[in-house]
Amino acid sequence: MKIGGWQRFSLIDYPGRIGAVVFTQGCNFRCPYCHNPELVDPRRFGKTIPPGDIISFLAGRRGKLDAVTITGGEPTRQGDLADFLTRVKDLGFLVKLDTNGSAPFTLAMLLEKGLVDYIAMDIKGPLEKYAAIAGTEVNGRDIVASVSLISGAGIPHEFRTTLVAPFITPEDVVATAGLIPAESRYVLQRFVPAKLLASGLGEINCFTDIVIAALKVRLEKHLSCVAVR
Repeated sequence: MKIGGWQRFSLIDYPGRIGAVVFTQGCNFRCPYCHNPELVDPRRFGKTIPPGDIISFLAGRRGKLDAVTITGGEPTRQGDLADFLTRVKDLGFLVKLDTNGSAPFTLAMLLEKGLVDYIAMDIKGPLEKYAAIAGTEVNGRDIVASVSLISGAGIPHEFRTTLVAPFITPEDVVATAGLIPAESRYVLQRFVPAKLLASGLGEINCFTDIVIAALKVRLEKHLSCVAVR
């Protein structure tokens, strides 16, 4: 496991639980608005943290923390992810996985082994726009397969889209929502122009509150749960 950073305490990453957050290093996407550039751009990589250090910390927090969120970067690119999650689960923690959905075979394996309790998948936009948004070629079939796996896994999950213009428009969001089942939770994420992979993005790229509110109302006609974050 290449762990680029971690957060010892979080109240927001695993819904309804107190947890820690582990940030894996490396990603196959290059989304310009990514807010973790030091985990995506190899030129910005720092020293990695030994997985054993994380496990030792968690062992001493049993009864005080409930869960561990694995995010990135893209965690499914870690070849020993299953081994690490097994160690976390053996300590009695719930596991939440953040993913871009590009590795459905890895997701299927993790789900089969019962190593994940909650999954949050970023859906960048309509399939035809994926390459432009992600900054690389993406197999749309993998995205669709991951959505199907996650929504049918019988565990809590959410799909989420970051609202950043001009990469995605309100109509694109509606089309994106059509990729997920009506009963799944869909989260509209506000774009925060802070630390980003690409330069030149700012407040002008943010959806207004009025536009977001109108989108939420529109999507709620077809989806059972739409949230704004």
